[in-house]
Amino acid sequence: MPILSLLIVALMIGALIDIITRDDSQVKYLPKMVWIIIVILLPLIGSILWFTIGREYGDSGIAIPRVRRAARTAPTQVQPAPVSDTRTTEQQIADLDREIEEWRLRQELEKRRRDAGGNDPAADAGSNDDPARP
Repeated sequence: MPILSLLIVALMIGALIDIITRDDSQVKYLPKMVWIIIVILLPLIGSILWFTIGREYGDSGIAIPRVRRAARTAPTQVQPAPVSDTRTTEQQIADLDREIEEWRLRQELEKRRRDAGGNDPAADAGSNDDPARP
């Protein structure tokens, strides 16, 4: 049993050294101080948690020093999207009103054609590409 205790203490010391020497950008989920407290209070479970989910490994499993994340150094400025429509709100609303009116006129013409069975010369005379025009 003393060997098991020595292994747990060695694992705890290894985890603490790894936490302390690791850069903040390579620590996941919790701050370094919280990981230290967890490993001290729960040596076996805390050390296992640290090595499984708490630290960041490289692709090959070897620790790779990384540059700090940009969010921690300086906030990035978001560039606004380029404006493709330079119409005012009033102009946009007026255009939408015109489109709605054109749609209503097309619906009325379609209804007249259906009701007349396609033989109404008055409905056909008024049909063109733009029903808003006389």
